[in-house]
Amino acid sequence: MADDDEKESTPMNWINNYVRPRLARLVAPKEVPDNLWIKCPSCGQMLYKRDLEANLNVCHHCNHHMRLGPKQRLTTLFDDGRYALIELPKPAVDPLRFRDTKRYSDRIKDAQNKTGQQDAIQVAHGDIGGMKTVVAAFDFSFMGGSMGMAVGDGLVAAAKLAVLQQAALIVVPASGGARMQEGILSLMQMPRSVIAVEQVKEAGLPYIVLLTDPTTGGVSASFAMLGDIHIAEPGAQIGFAGARVIEETIRETLPEGFQRAEYLRDHGMVDMVVHRKDLQATLARVIGLLTRPGPGASVVKISRAAAPAE
Repeated sequence: MADDDEKESTPMNWINNYVRPRLARLVAPKEVPDNLWIKCPSCGQMLYKRDLEANLNVCHHCNHHMRLGPKQRLTTLFDDGRYALIELPKPAVDPLRFRDTKRYSDRIKDAQNKTGQQDAIQVAHGDIGGMKTVVAAFDFSFMGGSMGMAVGDGLVAAAKLAVLQQAALIVVPASGGARMQEGILSLMQMPRSVIAVEQVKEAGLPYIVLLTDPTTGGVSASFAMLGDIHIAEPGAQIGFAGARVIEETIRETLPEGFQRAEYLRDHGMVDMVVHRKDLQATLARVIGLLTRPGPGASVVKISRAAAPAE
C-alpha cells in the first residue's frame, strides 16, 4: 500500500518542483535596473544611460553638461585614455574631532565607501597631444568636492610632479569650496595651493584651469582663478558666494546667466567655453602654444632679387 502511495505522489512532486517553477519564471515580469534611464536635470528628457555615457555625459537634447567623475574625466583628457595615478599622502583624519549631526570621521568613511576614493582629488600624469601633462581632477561626489587638507596635499603633489617632469599642470575643480569640518585647516589650503601654483609658473610651465560645474567658495577664491588660461565647460557655475546670497546682500536682481561660464567669458573672467568633446584637442593646442612658443612651421628665408644693372 505504501508503494502505491509513493508512485502516485511522484508525478505530483515533479509538477510542483520542476514544471511550476519554470512556468513562474517564464511569466514573471522582468526586473528593470533603476539606473537604466537618467533624467536630464535641464530639459527633463529621459536619457538611456549607455547612450549618455557614450556622449560623455552630455544631454543629446539640450547639450547640458552633467558632472563627470575623475576616472571618466582623466580618460577623456589623456591621449588614448592612458595615464598613471600617483599615490597621495594621507593627512590626519578628523584633526578637530568635529561633530554635527554625525562625526566627521564617519562622514569621511561613508564618502570613501560610496566613491571608492580616499578623498576628493586624484592626480595623474601622462600625455596630452604628445606633451607631458599632470592633471589634478576633483570628485564632486566626495563630500561635494570640498577642499580639505587631503585636497591641499594633492594640489601640492601635482605641482611638484609638474616641476619635476617639466610638464604642464591642469587642474579640474568641481567643488563647493572649503571643507567646514576642518575649520581653519581647510582655509589654510587656499594660500598653500596658491604657493604651489606659483612654483609651477616660476618654472616657466603652463598652468591651465578647466572650470567645471560647480567651482565656488574658497576654491574659486584661490588656485582656480590663477590660471594662465581659463577654460570652462558650457553652463558651468563659477563664483564665490551663491547668487541668492549676493542678491540679498546688494538687494538687487542679478543679470540672467550670472555666474555661468558664458557670462564670465563675455565679461573677461574666462578665456573660452569649450564643449566636452572638444576639450582634449583644445588643451593639446593650448599646451603646445604655451610650451612651444616658436613658429608652428619652419621659417623660409626669401632672398631679394638683385637689382638690374643700369
